[in-house]
Parts: sequence; structure tokens; C-alpha cells
Amino acid sequence: MQKNARVVMADVTAVDTLAKEVRTDRTAPFRYDYLVIATGATHSYFGHDDWAPYAPGLKRIEDATEIRRRFLRAFEAAEVSEDEAARRRLMNFIIVGGGPTGVELAGACAEVARYVLSRDFRRIDPRTSRILLIEAGPRILPAFPEDLAAYAHRTLERMGVEVLTSTAVARCDAMGVGTADGRRFEGATIVWAAGVMASPAARWLDVAHDRAGRIAVAPDLAVRGVGGVYAVGDVAQVTRSDGRPVPGIAPAAKQMGRYVGQTIAARVEGRAAPGAFRYRHYGDLAAIGRRAAIVSIGRFRLRGFLGWLFWSVVHINFLIGTRHRLMVAFEWLWDYLTFQRGARLITDYMPPIQTTEDGRRRTGS
Repeated sequence: MQKNARVVMADVTAVDTLAKEVRTDRTAPFRYDYLVIATGATHSYFGHDDWAPYAPGLKRIEDATEIRRRFLRAFEAAEVSEDEAARRRLMNFIIVGGGPTGVELAGACAEVARYVLSRDFRRIDPRTSRILLIEAGPRILPAFPEDLAAYAHRTLERMGVEVLTSTAVARCDAMGVGTADGRRFEGATIVWAAGVMASPAARWLDVAHDRAGRIAVAPDLAVRGVGGVYAVGDVAQVTRSDGRPVPGIAPAAKQMGRYVGQTIAARVEGRAAPGAFRYRHYGDLAAIGRRAAIVSIGRFRLRGFLGWLFWSVVHINFLIGTRHRLMVAFEWLWDYLTFQRGARLITDYMPPIQTTEDGRRRTGS
């Protein structure tokens, strides 16, 4: 870390733009000359925040461990359940949202159930689990060319994933989900990958924002109506020259951060600031499963095993440090050869999984 940098762990509670202070829950206010808001986004349940306890999203490391815990505990509960209907419900996994996150998660769940866990239980067979991917739009992966999205759809179905398109979720509870067309899908494990909502930064600043909470910014990413404040990443509402929104992906946030850093440095040094921010889209990648991924970079497209190799190399290249790159490359190679995906750890305690409509716990003997 740079010698002139300081890292503080605290939750921001307010920003006083007149006094130029950032207030937190555990420190004295921080004064600033320039402020960069990069607080990202969280899950959006489209006005149904009461669904959150039943369908966690995947944004943070804590979310990933929570989903892993629910996934593994569902099999453990099914192993000891004496109720066949409850056992089937426990082995149903529902993923809402057919974007890259939902597609990659569905593929990973299918592979873990059918290969990694296939010999870990005696009374149940994880290979018979049911994995549903539900997408409200007409097809999954709408940001990808249609032929690549169709390939991903077919590949998921070959892996045993049931892909439901043009299907909007209208209800969600501990027992499963209901759709707008009246269907009901039972499942003890639900994962939400269907939308995002920006952090409450717009409320801190009391500035204009869109329906997703993203802050309206000027062409130089400065927050409109507030001097010395910039917004980057998922929290900013940024459009390209053709009017399309800049996607909420890591490469876009990195480009914005680099641009704002150069802009502030130029102003501090009295130099001319760079022109308006211009986003450069390098392409889209999505892994579907073992030996299967899709790549779209302009007119360059890959799918299948070659796409998976390309996806792997790109992700390893973005890791920090040669040591980490070598470790991850070796671990992925080992996983590929052995089908072993690390330790099956269930961290922290969770109460028994609800498996009946009236709330009775029937996961034990």
C-alpha cells in the first residue's frame, strides 16, 4: 500500500457536501478536498425486500460462503430426512436470473451435485437433484450474441439444468417460488441473480439518481450539482456515446477509477484535465461448466473447450502476483483432472431448514 494512503474499516452514515466531510459509524468525520464514491451495488428484489432471507444474492465473499453453506446443508438435511416429499424439496435448487452470474452458478451447482458430491452420501444420490434456472426475459445471457446464448442454453440442459425463460418470479418464500403465470416450484435453496440496486450514496449526497439508485454524473464522472465529488462503478449512471448504459462489470469500474484518478491528479497539479470519460468494452465472457464457456469480443467468438481455456487464461491473468496466478492455475488443473473442488466446509451454525408449509422441522429422524 502507498505510504500516503490510509485504510479505515467503517460504515458511512452521511456525507456533508457543504462542510466537505464524510461521517461514519465509528470514527470522527473525515474532511476531503475531493471525494470519490465507489460503493458499488447490492441485490435488487424489485420492491420485494422481504424475499431477501429466502433468496440470497451473490455480491460479496460472505454471500458466496452463505450460498455454499445452504447448498451443502440441503444435501445433509436430505440425507437424514424420513419424509420423501421433504427430501425431494431439499434437493431442488432454484436460481433466479439468467445473466452471467446465474448461468455460471447453475453450471457450477450441476457439476458439484453430479460429480463432486456423488459419492458423499448413502441414503440420497446428489445426481438426482433438480436445478432450475429461471429467467424473466425471452433468453438467457441477453448481453451475448444470440448464437452464443443458445449454445449456453443447450449446454446447461445437457448438464441437467432446467432452463425456464419468459418466466417471471412473482412470489418467494422459504418453500420455493411462484411465477407470474401461476406455476409453483418447490425448493429449499434459492439464489437471487436477477437484478442490482446501487448503494445508498445518492441519499447521502441528496442528488438525482435513476430507479436503480445510480447517481447521475457529468461526462467527467463528477456528481451533478456537487463540487469535488465523483462517482464510479455500479453506483454511477454512465452512458456511452451511443446512449447505451455502461455495463456494471469490473472492467468498467476499473476504467472509471483510473480516469477519475487522472482527472483529480491533473487538477491538483494545475494541468488540463482529460476529456470526457469514454468507456472501452473489451468483450464478454461466461463459463458454463467444465470444458464449456463462451467468449464474445467484437467479431471474435469462441465457445466450448476453446472458450473455456480462453476464459481460464483471462481470469488467471487478472490475479495479482505471479505466486497467486501459479497457485490458482495449479488448483484449477487439479480440479479439472480429479473433479475435486476443495474441502466441503459448512461454516457457522444455521437453524434447521424448513421443509413443510406449516413450519415443522422434518429434516431429522
